[in-house]
Amino acid sequence: HSYTRCSCCDALLHEDDAYYLDGETYCRDCYEDEREENNLIHEYGYKPNPIFYGEGNRYFGIELEIDGAGRDDDYAEELLDIANAHADLLYIKTDGSLDDGMELVSHPCTMDYHINEFPWENIMHRAVHQGYRSHQTSTCGLHLHVNRNAFSDNQEEQDEVISRILYFVEHHWNELLKFSRRSEYAMNRWAARYGYEHTPKAIMDKAKKGGNGRYAAVNLCNYHTVEFRLFRGTLKYNTFIATIQL
Repeated sequence: HSYTRCSCCDALLHEDDAYYLDGETYCRDCYEDEREENNLIHEYGYKPNPIFYGEGNRYFGIELEIDGAGRDDDYAEELLDIANAHADLLYIKTDGSLDDGMELVSHPCTMDYHINEFPWENIMHRAVHQGYRSHQTSTCGLHLHVNRNAFSDNQEEQDEVISRILYFVEHHWNELLKFSRRSEYAMNRWAARYGYEHTPKAIMDKAKKGGNGRYAAVNLCNYHTVEFRLFRGTLKYNTFIATIQL
């Protein structure tokens, strides 16, 4: 059995009894004290230092918007307790696009980690039980961030791969619209297309000029990641897994 120490009171803990927050290890009492001091629901602009989980070079940060049961600290606490029982995996933010909800944001994990280690299924069950919805709202999205250097360390090669992704999205827009589970109106509002061009390079040039800003289907505004914004939110685990594996 592995043991660790609480970084606050120095108590010796069995690893199964430890709680994690911002990269530190705590016993239950100290964890609860720390959580009281730290807001449970962070402001929209909150960006902690990323913690990477899993082995590989391609990491996925997931943002799942849930709506309909409020920006409620008690609900947030229940979801965080499930998510962060064994590692600091999830944080929660406000989101101005939601009427009555919040955004669940994962630290970057490999696909394998999201599927086999991350307690997404339990988080979703709890959120549904609390009265949240995701697919049944007109507002909620499921956004995936992928680290740019997963495509290549070389800027030109990165652009080449990203341009092919944009080309794929444009060419298969109608199928992706169906798979996204979004209405065309919602897609245009939250995840607009760049528009059909004959070559990947032409679409990339158009994307770099921007026009949709961050509300593009494939958002290139972030320095370290490419964000896929096509998908409607979901609290059905099977739908979630199918979506993130696309």
